Amino acid sequence: MIKHILFRAAVALAVTTTAPWSIATAAEVKNIVIVHGAFADGSGWRAVSNILAKDGYKVTIVQEPLTSLADDVAATKRVLDLQDGPSVLVGHSYGGMVISDAGNADNVASLVYVAAFEPDKGESLATLAQSKPVENMRKDSIRATADGFLYLDPAAVHEAFAADLPQAEADFIARSQVFASQKVFGTEAGEPAWKKKPSFALVATEDRSINPELERSMAKRAGSKTYEVKASHVVFMSKPNEVAKLIEEAAKAASK
Repeated sequence: MIKHILFRAAVALAVTTTAPWSIATAAEVKNIVIVHGAFADGSGWRAVSNILAKDGYKVTIVQEPLTSLADDVAATKRVLDLQDGPSVLVGHSYGGMVISDAGNADNVASLVYVAAFEPDKGESLATLAQSKPVENMRKDSIRATADGFLYLDPAAVHEAFAADLPQAEADFIARSQVFASQKVFGTEAGEPAWKKKPSFALVATEDRSINPELERSMAKRAGSKTYEVKASHVVFMSKPNEVAKLIEEAAKAASK
């Protein structure tokens, strides 16, 4: 009788101590945190956010300051800390640099790179971009201010950044762009989260800001499940349904 009681007590203790972990690992992923790239801010993600929200996801968009990689990672972690469960972390363009670091947070279930950089340790955005430059890219499409911030030449935005958007939308992006410190392009990445967490990648095949071949090679190296969409660099604006579908796939895969 005593042995039987002790056995039942041991089983109860095991269930009590392991249940929270089991529930946490099997939790349905409903939080989506999106990190925008340089120049265009998070407002361009409105259509994607609306689709995800309609499908039952809670979407938060990080408006990082673009003052340094460390500042932008901190801004992302600040938002991640507010989530009520595991999250899918999404990054566009330079945002890929940010999520590769911030994605090491315990509550990040998976990563989604949308026409984004997927750096390995020691790589910077500048070195990656220079390794496979965009063919025939205008040399003066990115300009610098006197105090060391970079911006897109408004005349180059439609061609280099948003070729599949109407001219009026490209013009608005040019007028509302967020300037980025030169430091964000030269800072070397730390140990990337994609080495230990599942990742997904979307290659924009008509991208004129990042060479699509570079997007493919980075995704292959990271082991990211990869899809290709015929779109410009702002694929999240021109093809929001395709982008939302990929994010939902990442969330469902992390929930299994």
